Amino acid sequence: MASKISLKAKGKAAKGTEERSAEKCVKEWSNWAMKKAKVIAHYGFIPLVIVIGMNSEPKPHIYQLLSPV
Repeated sequence: MASKISLKAKGKAAKGTEERSAEKCVKEWSNWAMKKAKVIAHYGFIPLVIVIGMNSEPKPHIYQLLSPV
């Protein structure tokens, strides 16, 4: 059986409030993480290709990797 993680709040909070706030927290965190991953993938792809190309055999020079021919 799967167990639920519940956050207990002090005071007169409604029972569903804790679940909604936890779901909202997870949703906000996942949105933040996806935005950061998108930026990293966008700006990191070309440098990654250059680094992989420079570590391959035969060893090309940087201008050979960047030239369109």
